[in-house]
Amino acid sequence: SAAVTSAALLPCWLSAEEGFEPIFDGKSLDGWEGDRKLWLAENGELVGRSPGIHYNDFLVHRERFSNFVLKLSVRLVNNAGNSGIQFRSERVPNSTEMYGYQADVGPGWWGNLYDESRRRRTLVEFPGNEREKTVRKDGWNEYTILAHGKQIRQWLNGTLTVDYTESSELIARDGLIAVQIHSGPALEVRFRDLRIRRM
Repeated sequence: SAAVTSAALLPCWLSAEEGFEPIFDGKSLDGWEGDRKLWLAENGELVGRSPGIHYNDFLVHRERFSNFVLKLSVRLVNNAGNSGIQFRSERVPNSTEMYGYQADVGPGWWGNLYDESRRRRTLVEFPGNEREKTVRKDGWNEYTILAHGKQIRQWLNGTLTVDYTESSELIARDGLIAVQIHSGPALEVRFRDLRIRRM
């Protein structure tokens, strides 16, 4: 219904930009660590460019965050391949992999909340018919991610795709933010306007 749809849109208090700080300077990878052969800063954007790799790779922001709202725009060039935004996550020792929550990016995955390398499953799936209406396939898609205590919410282009309450006390309430290049064929993913507000 129209009432349900309007209730699921990004709330006014989240659409304001007050209190947000950039976590990417638009010019360099300062504050981030990862494979500089795969990740670069270009034209004010954070770019992951893969020639085709057989493992997942992540560019990781060095700072830890607990309760926050994260905003960014992401473009998966030609809507080909797969990527994601990790949060409240950790590096897997002696591996390129990370474990933790992921806001998914890619055909069939946009809008989902996935648990990368931990429970290894989709925690919340954004229905496919809604996804088709929401995703800008070769354009910029705006993610807003709210993590506060046990609550995780995600909005894609202003539409609520995830409203999740973590039931496990074993799952950390803080961690790292990162962006992903998924294993598989060549792909290019671009991020811009990465900013965060602590809560």
